[in-house]
Amino acid sequence: MQNSGFFRSAQRWVSHTPERALNQAYEAAQMIEAIEREYFGGNPISPRYGSYGDSAIAYFQGELKKYLNLIKVRMAVFRASRSLVRVTDPRVTEVQLPAAGADELAVSVIDQQAMFFRKLQLIDDVLARYASLETNPERVITLANGTSGSLEPAPSSQVLRSRTDQARDGQLLTGPAAATANTPPQDGTRAAGLSDRANVLPRSILRTVDRIRQDLDPNAEQEVVKEFRNSKAKTTAAIRFVLLLVIVPLLTQQFTKAFIVGPIVDRVRAGGEEIEVFLNPEMEEEALHELQQFEERLRFEVLIGKVPALSELNIEERVRAKAADVEEEYRERSASSVKNVFSDILAAIAFALLLIYRKQDVANIKAFMDEIVYGLSDSAKAFIIILFTDTFVGFHSPHGWEIILEGLSRHLGLPANRDFIFLFIATFPVILDTIFKYWIFRYLNRISPSAVATYKNMNE
Repeated sequence: MQNSGFFRSAQRWVSHTPERALNQAYEAAQMIEAIEREYFGGNPISPRYGSYGDSAIAYFQGELKKYLNLIKVRMAVFRASRSLVRVTDPRVTEVQLPAAGADELAVSVIDQQAMFFRKLQLIDDVLARYASLETNPERVITLANGTSGSLEPAPSSQVLRSRTDQARDGQLLTGPAAATANTPPQDGTRAAGLSDRANVLPRSILRTVDRIRQDLDPNAEQEVVKEFRNSKAKTTAAIRFVLLLVIVPLLTQQFTKAFIVGPIVDRVRAGGEEIEVFLNPEMEEEALHELQQFEERLRFEVLIGKVPALSELNIEERVRAKAADVEEEYRERSASSVKNVFSDILAAIAFALLLIYRKQDVANIKAFMDEIVYGLSDSAKAFIIILFTDTFVGFHSPHGWEIILEGLSRHLGLPANRDFIFLFIATFPVILDTIFKYWIFRYLNRISPSAVATYKNMNE
């Protein structure tokens, strides 16, 4: 019985080999189209269609090469197994939502052969697009569905299928892929894709010849120098704007505190009849503790003979003089806290204005940071992520958050509410940790799966 079950499982696995290989190639083609739509505006993955640095372009080219090789390998498996295995799966039903103005649902039934053909058409379009891009480098634009020409709006309908159909097909068709699957096959398009892929010479030889042609081009040196100057200008602009984001708010805060907010606050406090010395009870407790320590230290020094013997009247006079100094110190500290509130608000406004009116510089900084991040190795990316997460959401991070919150409250003259600090520490790092994990799952896992794997290994 066990042997018969094993043979049935093996037979089932072999019979599903063509469909499994085709689905894997189809998923790789969809990944290429996703990169095209998100990073290259629907154009092919090429330096001509994206303003990215060398490291980012090298990463995208590596992803493209990986998915194209996967498509070729899985399609070779599909063709080899397809010639040996006859697929007799049941028919697949798709329920398509009506377009705007339709009254009834349109139900279309297609067989497995048609589904295979649709996936093959998408795969052929992707392969033909990059085969034609290599042989025709002057190509200008390509639509998301792989056909050249003017851009057309995507269809408004979406394809819904049951879980059984999804398991049978291995992938839910949505977006451009669904539009491609719902489009009737065009023989001319498929013939064009096959003719674009057919080359007399291997592609590696053509790429080598093209590289030699570029090296022998008399304008090649000028192009390299021009590209280097553009990269240098963008890097310089990004670093300059980063310095502006740091220096302008600081100068605004100091300038407004010293020349605008400061004189206004001093005049208001000087003109008042009774201005409170302490802004909150904690400042008063600190002042009383400091005065008490001074008196106790003075009496101790008299007892050990470090200072000459003093009468109670002399001790009281010294304590009174110290109290006046403490009062003046905390009066200035309270005024400084009030000045910090308004000057910090103006500094934040200056920072926001820089971000609003210098959008091009913000884009340069984003491209500069992307180039730096993409240029790091997987281990370096994982190291930075672990360092950042452990610092802000790790086991010892509550102590750091407590110091930051207490320093901020002291800077603004606010009472350091322990309940609020503990509540903040109990909630904010958890939210931040959730955001980190979501970013790793949704973004980093898509653009750099090897970095995520290295991160998990280092974290364990």
